[in-house]
Amino acid sequence: MSPIIDFVRRQLATSEEDSQQVPVKDETDIISRSGYLNEGTAMSLSKRQQLGLNGLLPARVETLEIQKKRALRVLRSKHNLLERYILMAQLRTSNVRLFYKIVMDELEELAPVIYTPTVGTACLEYSTIYPFLAAPGVSDGLYLTQGELPELCDSIRNYRPHSSDGQGFKPEICVISDGSRILGLGDLGTNGIGIPIGKLQLYVACAGIDPRRTLPIILDLGTNNETLLNDEFYIGLRQKRPSDEEFYQTVDTVLKALHTVYPDMLVQFEDWSSEHAFGLLDKYKNEMLCFNDDIQGTGAVILSGVMNAIRKVETENNVNPRDHRIVFYGAGSAAIGVARQIQDYFQIEHKMTEEEAKKVFWIVDSKGLVTIDRGDKLAQHKVYYARQDNESQQYKELIDIINYVQPTTLIGLSSTSGAFNEQVLNRMAELNQQPIVFPLSNPATQAECTFEQAMKATNNTVIFASGTAFPPFKIESTGEMRYPGQGNNMYIFPGLGLGAVLAKPKHISDQMIYAASKALADSLSTEEINQGWLYPSLKRIRQVSGIVATAVIQEAIEKSLATKLLELKDQDQILEYVTLHMWSPTTENYGSKM
Repeated sequence: MSPIIDFVRRQLATSEEDSQQVPVKDETDIISRSGYLNEGTAMSLSKRQQLGLNGLLPARVETLEIQKKRALRVLRSKHNLLERYILMAQLRTSNVRLFYKIVMDELEELAPVIYTPTVGTACLEYSTIYPFLAAPGVSDGLYLTQGELPELCDSIRNYRPHSSDGQGFKPEICVISDGSRILGLGDLGTNGIGIPIGKLQLYVACAGIDPRRTLPIILDLGTNNETLLNDEFYIGLRQKRPSDEEFYQTVDTVLKALHTVYPDMLVQFEDWSSEHAFGLLDKYKNEMLCFNDDIQGTGAVILSGVMNAIRKVETENNVNPRDHRIVFYGAGSAAIGVARQIQDYFQIEHKMTEEEAKKVFWIVDSKGLVTIDRGDKLAQHKVYYARQDNESQQYKELIDIINYVQPTTLIGLSSTSGAFNEQVLNRMAELNQQPIVFPLSNPATQAECTFEQAMKATNNTVIFASGTAFPPFKIESTGEMRYPGQGNNMYIFPGLGLGAVLAKPKHISDQMIYAASKALADSLSTEEINQGWLYPSLKRIRQVSGIVATAVIQEAIEKSLATKLLELKDQDQILEYVTLHMWSPTTENYGSKM
């Protein structure tokens, strides 16, 4: 592997004997330092000879498939998910193409390892495991702090993970977080770098973004987490977070620096505190190419599942789409983002007015049902959905709210484990032939209920989707296996990002997000629909991402937002172009043979 080769070569270079020999070609250094170009034991004999690597690798020349089998054997021998995460991180920085070959071929097995739920544990432990994730001198991401524009530009230019591949580093997409709200785990500061890294791995595996064109960023502005501030191993700044005024000034300077160095780069905001998430999106969404996955991505993927759930109960139970009543348990940025996008669906597809569609939603936070006259000062993002028809009645407990609203749909984004208890689920089943229940909080330990709990409490009638993976449920009376839907953002953001990277729109519009969601809903095969699924199989994720990217590009072209691909006139042309421009680890020659 490249770190070993590099180490051996550096040792040889310092010896007196080596100093008397002709230096090996510079290309050897390029290979030995590039995790992308490294082929390890798959390097052909002729290439070894050409690069002066004879004697520095074992004699046998292996195929990519043999390397994959070996890596999987080692990976599967580790029963601790965090250990698997660490092993995969090491592989990602030492042999990029082997890493993605494994992830793409075994996505259902490895997505939970490189992203949720394991990434949550990894972020909690990041300061401890950080030294063991990559070889010395290999950075796993870009760590920025507050600074002046020239200083920030220099720091950004310093991060060139694949600069030795001869092409230079020209990222097309970055994922940036300040670590202030990581999953449902709260303020993790710099430890939150695991999220941008994980997201970008899914962009590559699910949508074919070139890994050499990705940039993970953590903006370290301190942390308000006292445990981290007092942790001797914490690798971030040991200071409290700044005021809002200083925060927005700092982020503005950072974004200017990013676009000074990489003017065409797509920026994805990820895991910012709710107030800041909305503030940043509102400020920049029409000024530059950016989106917020917590607000827009989560909303789009859940909207897609809701679309299919509404279609299902309309077909099977004659429930008029205009008659739905939706309770959101949780009122953070993700919840309001989901509600806004579902509201768009009712207005666009079912011709409801804005006021009619807004009244479909009841929002619940930690103090109960959000109403305009509850007596407390509501956060700005909650005001829009605050109820005014409650006749001065206030409801705190979820079961009381269920009895009051009599909802058809219950969506959880509260990070409160067990919130959808047996009583709540029983009542949903009493009110609906097929209750729609989406416990979406991550990780699994903070989900509002499990699939098994929902199935048992509703007598197997629930239409279910979660934000994290749950095992299938076997109905004892029939032996039938039921599989839960998973409203994972990876169904949306990779295709959305790919479409934006290819079409380079002036900005990402709400209509483009909606087009992505509808394309996902429409992507189910006949077999998947007949099985009652809300989302397509992950085995088809590259195909699905291509469909989503196509919809995004088509919307951008039709609305005159695209600055590229204007010559593509119809959906088939766009899909063909998208498919041809999806990177894979075997696109370029790897090893002596495949």
